[in-house]
Amino acid sequence: MPPREGSRKSPRSLSAKEAAALVRATDSLAVPLGPGQPGALLHALGEEDRFEDLTVSTALLTDLFPLFTRPGVRLLTGFYGPAERFLRANGSDVHFVPGDFRRFGVILERLHPRVMATAAAPPDSNGRLSLSLHAGATVAELERCGRDPDRLLIVEVSPRFPRTHGIEPDAPHALRLDDVDVLVETDREPFQLDDPPATETDAAIAEHVGRFVTDGCTLQTGIGGVPSLVVGRLADGDGGDYGVHSEMFTTGLMKLHQAGKVTNRKGLCDGMSICTFAAGTRELYDWLDGNEDVRFLPVEQVNDPGLIGRNRKMISINGALAVDLAGQIAADTLGGSQFSGIGGHEDFVEGTGQSLENRSLVCLRSTTTQNGERISRIRPALGPDMLVTTPRHQVDVVITEYGAAELFGRTVEERAAALIEIAHPDFRDALAETSLFL
Repeated sequence: MPPREGSRKSPRSLSAKEAAALVRATDSLAVPLGPGQPGALLHALGEEDRFEDLTVSTALLTDLFPLFTRPGVRLLTGFYGPAERFLRANGSDVHFVPGDFRRFGVILERLHPRVMATAAAPPDSNGRLSLSLHAGATVAELERCGRDPDRLLIVEVSPRFPRTHGIEPDAPHALRLDDVDVLVETDREPFQLDDPPATETDAAIAEHVGRFVTDGCTLQTGIGGVPSLVVGRLADGDGGDYGVHSEMFTTGLMKLHQAGKVTNRKGLCDGMSICTFAAGTRELYDWLDGNEDVRFLPVEQVNDPGLIGRNRKMISINGALAVDLAGQIAADTLGGSQFSGIGGHEDFVEGTGQSLENRSLVCLRSTTTQNGERISRIRPALGPDMLVTTPRHQVDVVITEYGAAELFGRTVEERAAALIEIAHPDFRDALAETSLFL
């Protein structure tokens, strides 16, 4: 990634407040998802009260940035977290942009924001800034922005962000210092995320998941009680020879590495765990610093179903909010409102469906409480208050604390019967009576 002739420039070194002043009253700004967000800059922007029409594009805010409570500021997001839900509930101008994570880059290219900003590790001796905890969908647009004299690229660096690696030469996971317009130096800590405590229900679900995970599997997991339990049991168990190809790299996956259970003999990027972003504990970030066993690639590669399916014995473990008796999955809407986002849910379910040795596991608790009433998460049909995240024809296995319903290749009647069997016993009769497929 050597500097190109005619492209050299020296970035201005500014404080977060000074960099924020370069954002116009009427402007467009984009920052990465979650751990790639430049927190000091966003907080500095929140101290301003001069915006007339500022549109900010991002996903999964990691803080309650006051910027998004200011008049004249509109937030476009591809993934809701607690911050987005809170801001929306309290009247902020928040709008969801439907799109899976793999297509965020194309959406961003179409939006063509004048200002791009990202967090990164400090420059190395070769003038390269590792993109640290996030490759995601912004890499190409960050590069385009830095080479366009009519646009502004701001990079916020902190020594507390780990220096991580991509795969040379096509995906170096770094920016050239001489493509950056403004460098903001901080000592800001990256966003940290602990696994939530697991419940007895999570443990029961993890037990059912465990029988699908065998030696030599390639794993995709996320955050949460069930994935953490599954990975923890693998780390402590007798098996091994696992690979990792996961949208998100977690503290649990680090522990699997530390237990000596990861060989990454998976047939694709052998010897390397592959992800597009990481979120977890300070211990995880220290372990990732300089660690070439984990590589960060753009999301359009990591979440490509065709590439996912080439991994040896690919096992994807994802969550859901509800499933209906047709096998349709709702994972991002709840009660008629946006709850999270589409992310890579469908990509990993689709990617595992190309080989009999691959399995896609969608996990959910059998019930939830809504307005003080216990309801079944397995429903006769989705809608109108929940939308389909992943279509029925791609779904393989659905797991609750009551068992695993294997749907792939079964008739509509068999699928409905299997799903009723893993519903909470209190709801099984009503589901059978209302099913359109029995």
